[in-house]
Amino acid sequence: LLLLACHLSGAASAAFVPQHSTTTSHSNAAVNIGFSEPALFGLEQSTRSKSTQLFSTLEEAPAGSKTIEDYVKDRGGDRVIKKVLIANNGMAATKSIFSMRQWAYMEFGDERAVQFVAMASPEDIKANAEFIRLADSFVEVPAGKNSNNYANVELITKIAQETGADAVWPGWGHASEKPELPDALEAVGIKFIGPTAPVMSVLGDKIAANILAQTAQVPSIPWSGSFGGPDDGPLQANLNAEGTIPQEIFEKGTCRTVEEAIAAAEKIGYEEGLMIKASEGGGGKGIRFVDNEADLRNAFIQVQNEVVGSPIFIMQLCKNARHLEVQIVGDQHGNAVALNGRDCSTQRRFQKIFEEGPPTIADPDTFKEMQRAAQRLTQSIGYQGAGTVEYLYNADTGKYFFLELNPRLQVEHPVTEGITDVNMPATQLQVAMGIPLYNIPQVRSFYSREDPYGTSPIDFMEEDYKDIKTHVIAARITAENPDEGFKPTVGSIERIKFQSTTSVWGYFSVGANGGIHEFADSQ
Repeated sequence: LLLLACHLSGAASAAFVPQHSTTTSHSNAAVNIGFSEPALFGLEQSTRSKSTQLFSTLEEAPAGSKTIEDYVKDRGGDRVIKKVLIANNGMAATKSIFSMRQWAYMEFGDERAVQFVAMASPEDIKANAEFIRLADSFVEVPAGKNSNNYANVELITKIAQETGADAVWPGWGHASEKPELPDALEAVGIKFIGPTAPVMSVLGDKIAANILAQTAQVPSIPWSGSFGGPDDGPLQANLNAEGTIPQEIFEKGTCRTVEEAIAAAEKIGYEEGLMIKASEGGGGKGIRFVDNEADLRNAFIQVQNEVVGSPIFIMQLCKNARHLEVQIVGDQHGNAVALNGRDCSTQRRFQKIFEEGPPTIADPDTFKEMQRAAQRLTQSIGYQGAGTVEYLYNADTGKYFFLELNPRLQVEHPVTEGITDVNMPATQLQVAMGIPLYNIPQVRSFYSREDPYGTSPIDFMEEDYKDIKTHVIAARITAENPDEGFKPTVGSIERIKFQSTTSVWGYFSVGANGGIHEFADSQ
């Protein structure tokens, strides 16, 4: 669940507020693939057929006056996408359908110009999940943990094929960062709305990602890969034909033994403290803080044992840092745009709980440098789709350091929508259609083009977007029990009462008579 507060300067509202303008109704008719017996919305899937069963949730809508085919052609695209499989649930699925429907309504006068197929687990169906109602149709998937359903690459690919989907939107979490998914979809001619598999794979490795960032002249905090290049400078490498960096350069950034870790630590220095990190770690595993050699020797072995087989690297601790990030989008034509950014420093248990934008802690010139650095990285690796370049920023020194590039859309993207008027899921969809970024109307408007439907190129590395006169704060609402240390909880929803205004609005993935089940995200 996401609640946004938008503070406006001046009389005019600059906030983008996705709205679902048409009331939808459930239909007793169903499209069944594999057998002819009709099924009602909300009923369990028949066990007579192992083929995908598609349940319809909406009645047919009238066609719009302008077609997607014409739009894609006029905008310089090369792929028409009219049916999208939403390979996610909860807030991700709800928000994506809301946003892409609004774009379709504004462009074509028909919010159903693009059809959405949802995946629905029995738990989500029983919980009366909002995203199922919003989709045009849904396919019931196996119950239980996400490896059975929303993170199951083989299942997602099978459903996309059998429902005739043109593309798959992965959202965040689940299978969104599994390189196997874009590979599998490409093999069957279905578009993955996101980066290519090789780029996703290399960004998933912290060592390789830092080397690529250094190559693009993005500042990195001192680490074991800060040495070994020409004249003992930062390691640098470009992606090869296989979408990886040369192994010999990768190895120079790793510490395979305690002795190599000690050598790297001596070059970096213990003064600020050091972090020993497993490249394949996460969720608190494979990470230790040390400030002397004796502790390093013990901690290195602990990290090795926690994430067996993972490469390990050493990095300096960045004290008193703020977590700032830049929203980037790249296209298949080599363009990269930075849509300002967000301050996500307020966290609990390494989870963001408040986000705001634009960031105010960094002065405008410094944050502009951070955006340009993010664009250079995006272009240098041929990144396609929406992503986030995250930085650690030291307000005392004004220095910033690369943290990671998340190869997906993030939960907090409505903050960016609120300050730029750019619909992020719709932008993802248009980039997937092959439309150049400078031909996307909302991007052109953000860059002060008088004709948003023009086709004149924009040099995003040289030109600046218009001044931002809006500030947005987002707060995540979670299902937790404060009496048990804010432990995620489950249960039914009795009521939700929220009155949106032009400056305060909310997105909800659950509604009255709904619920939150044990496999759901508590947010």
